[in-house]
Amino acid sequence: MADKIFENNQVTMLGEIVSDFTFSHEVYGEGFYMVEIAVNRLSNFMDYIPLMVSERLIDTKQNYIGQKIYVTGQFRSYNRHEEKKNRLVLSVFVRELSFVEENDMEELQEKSNQIFLDGYICKNPVYRKTPLGREIADLLIAVNRSYGKSDYIPCICWGRNARFASGFEIGAHVEIYGRIQSREYIKKIGEEETEKRMAYEVSVSKIDVLE
Repeated sequence: MADKIFENNQVTMLGEIVSDFTFSHEVYGEGFYMVEIAVNRLSNFMDYIPLMVSERLIDTKQNYIGQKIYVTGQFRSYNRHEEKKNRLVLSVFVRELSFVEENDMEELQEKSNQIFLDGYICKNPVYRKTPLGREIADLLIAVNRSYGKSDYIPCICWGRNARFASGFEIGAHVEIYGRIQSREYIKKIGEEETEKRMAYEVSVSKIDVLE
């Protein structure tokens, strides 16, 4: 059963560590830490992706900034309560990791940022057009995890995929292939106070509806 759950949410990622490890939480005596990696996009833009890593996989007290790392895992979410409401927090939960030498980077480049999700539409799609006429559809996908839990993953579709996805109904079973991307935005937190934040979503390259 655990293998089947793992199959419905698969991430592979190659990037450069750009932060120290910071403690997140502990489960049954096992500590979990957050670290951020920079991942290249084809456009030479960088996505900055948070990883959640067990202390059993790596010595979290060491400084690895600048080192290249290859990870496999799952894109997970949880709700953090702040400012009197819940905020969806996303990160890549790392199952396996390895350090990569510079001369091995090219070999892994095509797997530098890939995600596969098998889940269910849990919110009505939001379809819109940019001022330049580009079509976009925002989706929220619920992906089942073991012990009755689910991860809620924001996804963004473009062009033909956006038109196709705009007609999805809540509960539709879908498979998604794409990449994880980061996006900065400004959050208003008071009358005159704002805060720069980072959002994460799946940029969809292929989407299928399952019966």
